[in-house]
Amino acid sequence: MRARSAARRLHRSRISGACSHQFACIEADGRGPFDLIFIDADKPSTPQYVEWAIRLSRPGSLIVVDNVVRAGALADESSDDPRVQAMRQVVEQIGRDPRLSATLTQTVGGKGYDGFILAVVSGAA
Repeated sequence: MRARSAARRLHRSRISGACSHQFACIEADGRGPFDLIFIDADKPSTPQYVEWAIRLSRPGSLIVVDNVVRAGALADESSDDPRVQAMRQVVEQIGRDPRLSATLTQTVGGKGYDGFILAVVSGAA
């Protein structure tokens, strides 16, 4: 019975395409805060998406940022790839934010290796 009640309260929002303006609409509509925010979007805009994710979260929310390691290019200081630079900015941004506790995990599979950030919102957003 309790599981059914919880399932009725679930809310799912999926945003696709260039979505910076859509976050403002979500906030204005009063949707959120969200318990889980998964970011797998255009990499150069990810720093802005992380800021919006924090705004649309609450203490205890999880923020997942996918494709962060970029096949190891994240560690290549000479990379001028805007996707790599954005992921480096996200790592630094999350690391400096006192509202977040996070870890970066490398993954290896059939597509090579990459990784994701798992951040827990620990303070008021």
